[in-house]
Amino acid sequence: MKLVIVIISNKDLAKVLAAASAEGFFSTKIATAGQFLEGGHTTVLFGVNDDKVDFLFDLIEKNVTKRVVKKTGIESTIEGSLLKKPVDVEEYGAVAFVIDVEQFKKL
Repeated sequence: MKLVIVIISNKDLAKVLAAASAEGFFSTKIATAGQFLEGGHTTVLFGVNDDKVDFLFDLIEKNVTKRVVKKTGIESTIEGSLLKKPVDVEEYGAVAFVIDVEQFKKL
C-alpha cells in the first residue's frame, strides 16, 4: 500500500476530487499554504494499493491544467537589474509524492 500525497491547485481541486471519488478512491483534504502553486492549493491524502498508483496519477493528470503564469524575479539592489522583470513560468496543476505504507488499520 502507498500513501499518495498530492498538492492540487484550488482551481482544479473539485474536478480531481469528483473524478477520484467516482473511481472509488477515498481521500482526506488538508488546508495548506506554501509556494508550490499560485492562487491557493490544497493537500489531498490518498491511501492506494500499489497497483492503483499509476491509475490515480493518470486520473489526476487528466483533471488538472498546466498554466503559464507571470512571476516576478527576486529583489535586487543592482540598479537597472532585470531581476524584477516578470517572466513566464509553467505551473503544474498538481505535485505528488508517494510513500510506502508498512501497516494500515481501520479502527
